[in-house]
Amino acid sequence: MDPVIVVGAGPVGLALALALAAQDVPSVVLDEGAGEDEYRPARTAVLRPDIAAFVERLGCADTLREEGARWTGWRSMRRRQVVRHVAFAGARGGGAGGVGGRGPGDGPGEGYDERRGGVTAREAPGRGGQQPGRSDGPAYGPAYGPAQGPAYGPGDGRERGLGAGPAYRLGDEPGVESPLHVPQHALTLALRQAIAAPGTRGLVQLVGESRLDALDQDATGVAAHTRGPRSAWWRGSHLVGCDGARSTVRKLLGIRFPGRTAVERHAVAMLRAELPWPGEAVLHRQPPWHGGGDEVTARPLPAGGWRLDWLLPPRGDLVTPEALVGRIRETLAGWCADVPPYDLVDTGVYTLHHRLARSWRVDRAFLAGDAAHLLGALGTQGLDEGLRDVENLAWKLAAAWHDGPSEALLDSYEAERRTAVAARLRAADQSLPVLRGGGGLRTYLGGSRQHDALLTDGHLGLGPLGAPPSYVHSPLAPLDGEARVDVGTEPGAPVDDVPVTSPDGATGRLRDRLGRGVLVVLVAPGTGVWDRRHWVSAGVMPRLAEAVRALPVRGELLVTEAYPGAAAHTVLLVRPDGHLAAAFAGVRPAELRAAAEALRGGSAQDPDGEDGEDGGVRAEETADVH
Repeated sequence: MDPVIVVGAGPVGLALALALAAQDVPSVVLDEGAGEDEYRPARTAVLRPDIAAFVERLGCADTLREEGARWTGWRSMRRRQVVRHVAFAGARGGGAGGVGGRGPGDGPGEGYDERRGGVTAREAPGRGGQQPGRSDGPAYGPAYGPAQGPAYGPGDGRERGLGAGPAYRLGDEPGVESPLHVPQHALTLALRQAIAAPGTRGLVQLVGESRLDALDQDATGVAAHTRGPRSAWWRGSHLVGCDGARSTVRKLLGIRFPGRTAVERHAVAMLRAELPWPGEAVLHRQPPWHGGGDEVTARPLPAGGWRLDWLLPPRGDLVTPEALVGRIRETLAGWCADVPPYDLVDTGVYTLHHRLARSWRVDRAFLAGDAAHLLGALGTQGLDEGLRDVENLAWKLAAAWHDGPSEALLDSYEAERRTAVAARLRAADQSLPVLRGGGGLRTYLGGSRQHDALLTDGHLGLGPLGAPPSYVHSPLAPLDGEARVDVGTEPGAPVDDVPVTSPDGATGRLRDRLGRGVLVVLVAPGTGVWDRRHWVSAGVMPRLAEAVRALPVRGELLVTEAYPGAAAHTVLLVRPDGHLAAAFAGVRPAELRAAAEALRGGSAQDPDGEDGEDGGVRAEETADVH
């Protein structure tokens, strides 16, 4: 069968190729460039826990540990007062999560390049660039499900939103997994090195200096033509456009890309200095010194590095080198009482746009990453969402490649991901007038402390601006059955990263097992202290193992000591992208099979037959697994 064609060799395109290779699907990555990512230290990405774990599974764990910086806390200040201080929960290994940040060169606008020693005017293609032509306004309204923007009770200090992330009161914040801050060029290099590693078994072909200029589809595949040093036609089973904001794939498919231009504008600097908060990130609103502007953010990097961002007026004047250096010195003096020694490494200015493609699939062609959406205001981040596109799409393409196409399965990519990104954009649009000096919801929200909390949520990975998405209304969700039970994770939401054990005795974390098929997780207290020989063939394990082998999709059986909100002998069905499909009270082979059928786009009807009504093993009827 023909490989999947991936257009674009940025982080999203490279990650997709690696995710497909992990599921034994070959791909061809068409790279317009020569295979090198521009070295820009100030262009960084902040990865939240789910996405950092995903990138680790692709083979980049060592690079993330060496090149990335993990935060120990988040400090939010207004003028001179600390509004919130959140200590991050300890994170395992080399990855945890955050938000993908755009950096210099991401779109049209002015930028100061320290190495060149001057200001440059740029109109080069980039991930944050404005789509030429007229904007017909945001395309992420009610047609894509109920608005999931901020739903705040007056004055109660709670935020609930996209993905049903942790709710909290000010002064009583829960521990949050620490994010990972990494230069984007280092991430891209790590992905390229993972592709070159023996583990990919030659399943990824990188083709440089190949610019797409035509594509054609038929009932069996896609043909793509590239021009460059050698003109060629490429044949693929499917094609995915990961080619950025000015996506050629999107234009060739005739998909509109409406939205809002210049939502926010930032100056950025990467420097090395000693700041008063080692290892912490800082969001400072309305700093009291002259020229501080409305907002300054500082995020740590390895080896004493920091990325500083200043919010600029959307349509302000050109930022000169002198003006930017002045901002740096004023900010450092305001934080440190005097200007400490610092080494300025890289600077720039970038503009954020909010756009959403009208559709993300046309027959066998798909859009992902900045080709499908642009976002980034108020702490929302584009790269995180682009990598979530990849994790969602890769297992669906792999299922279609191995088992034959399922229209319902492939359609679910747009239904889930476009709806989630649209909700994120709506939340940001509703919040911007409040947080950037407008009225609107100000009285309803109940004061500046709630405003600060709403803004920091986007950076912390909480609430409507930051929480990982839930696919609650997914077309792949099975219908409720008699044995379905509620656990601490609602169906469609990301599962908790609990410790797990496989029947062969291997131990690890749940996130580490994602990406190759569905996971069936049995909650079995005692397995951590009992020898594997005593529980692997006792109680419900043999029947559950048989049920997993009989699934219509690739599956793996795992055991965990406990899962939040789950009773003993609860069985969880987890999607390859880490979202909960269903939870069952005990071993119910027919219902488990029906839920797995729904995940591949088949029937989601309640099961019948001897195992459907009375033939399953109920939780109260099972013996202890040990």
